[in-house]
Amino acid sequence: MDEQKPDSGVEKLQAKKLPIFWGLHAEPPKGLRWLLIIIPFVLLVALYLFASDYRHKRNPSDKLLPTVSKMADAVKRAAFEKNKRTGERQLWSDTWASMKRIGIGLGFSAICGLFLGLYLGLLPGIRNLLLPFITFVSIIPPLAILPILFIVFGVDELAKVVLIFFGTFPIITRDIYLSVKKIPREQIIKALTLGASQHAVVFRVITPQIIPKLIDTVRVNMGPAWLFLIASEAIAATSGLGYRIFLVRRYLAMDTIIPYVLWIVLIGLTIDNVLKMIIRYKFSWYLANKD
Repeated sequence: MDEQKPDSGVEKLQAKKLPIFWGLHAEPPKGLRWLLIIIPFVLLVALYLFASDYRHKRNPSDKLLPTVSKMADAVKRAAFEKNKRTGERQLWSDTWASMKRIGIGLGFSAICGLFLGLYLGLLPGIRNLLLPFITFVSIIPPLAILPILFIVFGVDELAKVVLIFFGTFPIITRDIYLSVKKIPREQIIKALTLGASQHAVVFRVITPQIIPKLIDTVRVNMGPAWLFLIASEAIAATSGLGYRIFLVRRYLAMDTIIPYVLWIVLIGLTIDNVLKMIIRYKFSWYLANKD
């Protein structure tokens, strides 16, 4: 007679009816998951529409919570009508200026962080020389040295790019360094045993395994990069999304500020999802190991 095996913890949980919404083991159905995702956004929009309608009934010239029609008119002017002074479409020229700054700053940060992180993780001499310094630099609040950057590099494009670089480079470097340290030492020993040079080990064995981590780290650092960009544009700039937001705030132009903020969020979400798709389709093994 076969002995009955005791149920495992997982089987016992499956035998019970799992909660749909509340609880450590909540497992909502797929359709309900989408509903739960949408609910907070619907509530936020409904609350805004209600508050905006209420304020405009009491004061038709209220600027704090503009109506959807007023924001639509502001977007139309910014995106499709040329500025009489510059001859440019304001929204697109501001977007291009900001994206150029963040692209250059974060791009250089990613490249330098990749190379330095590789050598910190693989070469003890470089690690002993630079890791304490990188740790020290990463603790410095980037916005605290913004005045210094403007004094040293001027108020043109270079200072803004350097601020983004300074704010993201140490974090990317340390993430790459920690990822390199996790790679089994046996891989390096085998490569060297088979005749690979040190540079071959770095760029043909280690780097392909680190690239998805680099993309993931850049994706995470997009938020801080936007913060540094908008802060620098708010202080000294003649174009850019952050510049425009802080320019029109003196007129309480919320019909322009809110669409600009939403536009920044949309750009950030788009970039984030593009980078996720690159990792998902080009480096699926990375997601499997990460999970």
